[in-house]
Amino acid sequence: MLAKPRSYMNESGRQVAPLAKFYSVPPADIIVIHDDLDLDFGRIRLKLGGGEGGHNGLRSVAAALGTKDFQRVRIGIGRPPGRKDPAAFVLENFTAAERAEVPTICEQAADATELLIELGLEAAQNVVHAW
Repeated sequence: MLAKPRSYMNESGRQVAPLAKFYSVPPADIIVIHDDLDLDFGRIRLKLGGGEGGHNGLRSVAAALGTKDFQRVRIGIGRPPGRKDPAAFVLENFTAAERAEVPTICEQAADATELLIELGLEAAQNVVHAW
């Protein structure tokens, strides 16, 4: 099942947790796809658990689930230039050059998610992290 919360990203947990409970999906089987400031633009990484890295959506999901131990497909957006506020940076539009790369990045993120489901975390990481 694929679910996209229709709320603000910062409140994602309010939709994820009830859905997981209704369908009896344990947190370790939940995959959250999200942007990540700590990865270069376009880089895809997979992981289980860990911190939120200042990401309010991840914080919301972790709080609602009562655990940080859910799977993640991390999509790099890079760090803001100079001293720009990260909170403002994540809300900005992509540059023209970045926009041109977005369709490919989305395809790679979808492929990474499929591999994660089909192969499991470790095997999928071996493939995806070599891209």
